Amino acid sequence: MEENLNNQFIVKKPTAALILENGEVFWGRGFGAETYNIGELCFNTSQTGYQETLTDPSYSKQIITFTFPHIGIVGTNNLDLESSKIHACGCILNQQIDHYSNWRSQNNLDLFLKKHNTPCITNIDTRYLTRTLAREGAKKAAIIHFGVKEKNLDTLKEKIIEWKGLENLDLATIVSTDNKYETNESIWDQHDNKYNQNNNGKFNIACLDFGIKKNILRNLNNNFFLPKILPANSSIEEILDTNPKGVFLSNGPGDPFATGKIVIPTIKKIIDMKIPIFGICLGHQILSLALGAKTKKMFQGHRGANHPVKNLIENKVEITSQNHGFEIIRESLPKNIQVTHTSLFDNSIEGIRLKNKPVFSVQYHPESNPGPQDSVYLFQEFINNMKKNAKKKRS
Repeated sequence: MEENLNNQFIVKKPTAALILENGEVFWGRGFGAETYNIGELCFNTSQTGYQETLTDPSYSKQIITFTFPHIGIVGTNNLDLESSKIHACGCILNQQIDHYSNWRSQNNLDLFLKKHNTPCITNIDTRYLTRTLAREGAKKAAIIHFGVKEKNLDTLKEKIIEWKGLENLDLATIVSTDNKYETNESIWDQHDNKYNQNNNGKFNIACLDFGIKKNILRNLNNNFFLPKILPANSSIEEILDTNPKGVFLSNGPGDPFATGKIVIPTIKKIIDMKIPIFGICLGHQILSLALGAKTKKMFQGHRGANHPVKNLIENKVEITSQNHGFEIIRESLPKNIQVTHTSLFDNSIEGIRLKNKPVFSVQYHPESNPGPQDSVYLFQEFINNMKKNAKKKRS
């Protein structure tokens, strides 16, 4: 394998290809399932948690370029999952890791991808690809693992052009649960090597599932919430039937404006009833829309576990885990919304709260997985809002 002038690797007898919307083709070695997918090409800078990243529903219709070169080195297992399946369209790796080593490993990444019918391409110069995305922005792309059979890419190039991209695309109601359910699984116990169980929940909450990660639910249980998980398009009557002391708006994929058309009328009713609300990621964006703000597609998005965010209330910096391609337009914020957190990368809005009601949200992921745990205090803030709200009702 050699490197050519435009920093792409030359692979003898390629078995996979990555095709960009401008027609540029990257040839490589196929990994995972022999199939193809079309989605938005992005990059993730996390050094750990590739299994959690792939199974995060927020990555639906996205092809992930992993910047860390040793993806697959600790294998895979049946525990480090953020949902029941891989939601990413595919992944791009610098090199294929054939030998893994970790005492919790049950299998290798190749078989994990095959199990979930997900294609991967290796032997790609991920540095060059990342620089391209950083310079030119997110791109539509196709990834195909065609194996030993020769493949004509012309049809795929046409399909890339036909796909309209993530803007105006509702994906949250697609990845959401179809039925209400409950869980008491809590965070990982390092001493017993298993997930704890929450059998002492005190705070009944309704969780609108836009693509909720399991570790959000684990953190809610760890903080003694009693989460009732509901479909994204649940009615106000279905939400109130759970007798919630608060409402949680989850993370998820797609354009918040498209999903907002479906769910915002219900969220506005919750706000008017002064029920405490906490939103994360897509939930943060949809809440902002319900409050009168506007959102837009970002140039390249934020994806990784090392993003610095300034807490404007406490005047301190938090290192955060992020995965989003849309943001709130600062100039569109109504006067009754206070910005609480901003990105130190590009000054985009990372957190808001309503000045006169117990309503707040953040763009990043305080539950991590993967990532740091600087922001887990936000779950306690949600509890505090519910306690204050209950006290007001009694007085």
